[in-house]
Amino acid sequence: MARAKNVLWIMCDQLRYDYLGCTGHPTLKTPNIDAMAKRGVLFSKAYVQSPICGPSRMSFYTGRYMRSHGSHWNGWPLRVGEPTLGDHLGKIGVRNVLVGKTHMAPDLEGMKALGIPPESIIGVHVAECGFEPYERDDGLHPTGRPRPKYDEYLRQQGFEATNPWEHWANSGAADDGSLQNGWLLVHADKAARVPDEHSETPYMTRRAMDFISEAETDGRPWCLHLSYIKPHWPYIAPEPYASMYSTDDMIPVIRSERERSSPHPVFGAYMDMRYSRNMARDDAREKVIPTYMGLITQIDDQMGVLMKFLEERGLLETTMIVFTSDHGDYLGDHWMGEKDLFHEQSAKIPLIIIDPSREADTTRGTRSDALVEAIDLAPTFVDYFGGKVPGHILEGRSLLPLLRGPTPSDWRKVAFSEYDYAMQDVRLKLNQPIERCRLFMVYDGRWKYIHASGFRPMLYDLETDPDEYLDRGDDPECAGIIARLQAELFDWALHPNDHITTPREKIAAYADNQLQVKGGILIGIWDEAELAAIKDGIAQRAKM
Repeated sequence: MARAKNVLWIMCDQLRYDYLGCTGHPTLKTPNIDAMAKRGVLFSKAYVQSPICGPSRMSFYTGRYMRSHGSHWNGWPLRVGEPTLGDHLGKIGVRNVLVGKTHMAPDLEGMKALGIPPESIIGVHVAECGFEPYERDDGLHPTGRPRPKYDEYLRQQGFEATNPWEHWANSGAADDGSLQNGWLLVHADKAARVPDEHSETPYMTRRAMDFISEAETDGRPWCLHLSYIKPHWPYIAPEPYASMYSTDDMIPVIRSERERSSPHPVFGAYMDMRYSRNMARDDAREKVIPTYMGLITQIDDQMGVLMKFLEERGLLETTMIVFTSDHGDYLGDHWMGEKDLFHEQSAKIPLIIIDPSREADTTRGTRSDALVEAIDLAPTFVDYFGGKVPGHILEGRSLLPLLRGPTPSDWRKVAFSEYDYAMQDVRLKLNQPIERCRLFMVYDGRWKYIHASGFRPMLYDLETDPDEYLDRGDDPECAGIIARLQAELFDWALHPNDHITTPREKIAAYADNQLQVKGGILIGIWDEAELAAIKDGIAQRAKM
């Protein structure tokens, strides 16, 4: 019997596009991820639909833009009934399984209104964003928050503490043995107290392999979302990764004094945020970035473990493998910390897809410059498993054509991303109404236009200014370009995929087959002769 197809969807948290060997970093060692790129397609222009964890992931998990699914910030639930990848895969008999992070929050109010117990089968499906949670761990566990299974694992290894996640895996030690809090940037150069094999990334790799081993006896096809917590903060790594890189391995900072001299009001407000002021400091970058790089190489080493595991079980021949990130990290570039805005460091992500199908042999080891959006993965997975992509719900496009041949002539000409800063101090700094705290990016592969409600736009020409130093949003010479991209945004905003309950085929059939008349609803017909002519036309079309 032919083995079932599977998908292994690997996501890192806060991994920048340019922090891999295969995407151009000159000193970062990622040989296993580089080897994955040689077996598949590396997408060089892949963008998230929001540069913040929760909204970005909800777009990945629904295949829909933020404006459509409504989850605008971390902890904002998807409303009950919002279709997810798990719903689409479930219809074709595919398990949608989670190991790691989702940032999903349940719509408890919605479930209560509908009488759905959160602990029920339906309740868990809704609360876990359509995933079957083999082991969920969102990776942020300060004292007072719900404890992960990982705590119990650490205690079993002898790492006792009131909060093992924080005190062992995400804290260091001073020379005198005193605890150094890994949340604080000043301690990013300390080694985590936990050994490498017991740290979060190898632990989650093993949990993924546990699931895959168990699934082999089950026989059903699966899509496994292995969602790593790192290299997201707390920026702290175990040895040997903590001391693997030094300041000599850092690439030069990307920023200019001009950016600070007269910035766009929104950009200026973000440069003034606490995390931006700190990460813009050279001493902070020198503490954080070598550790960030070490965490990435740790992930790369785990990719080697995982690929060997799949090879030994003969699963490489039937498993689509996807490697990506939920957004980037400024790391002090553009005088910024965190992610938030739409510079390449934030909104652009690494995306490698290995399609094991014979039809993909011609593209192996190639790089695609097509504009790709995070919402394209959901339809790609449905398509790969042989399902029909529900185009009236999913707003992305299957990437199978790009994995198996040249970019189609009708491929998208612009990519979109959104951001809502209503929950941030920036809203107070700018004195903006909650409903006006909206940013929209439109990128055509050269020009990146950012609409900022209540303010002038931002505009960058990545052909002449690839580092995005010069904002030309108030340049009269760019008025035509701004008008063109505004028109793209206007058209996109007016045409969401919101026919969720009614497929396009049903809509088309209603008028094409005169279903209103067939149903006896005879609106505006003059007489029997006209009615007879309409029915005759219906009969003629039925014969075609």
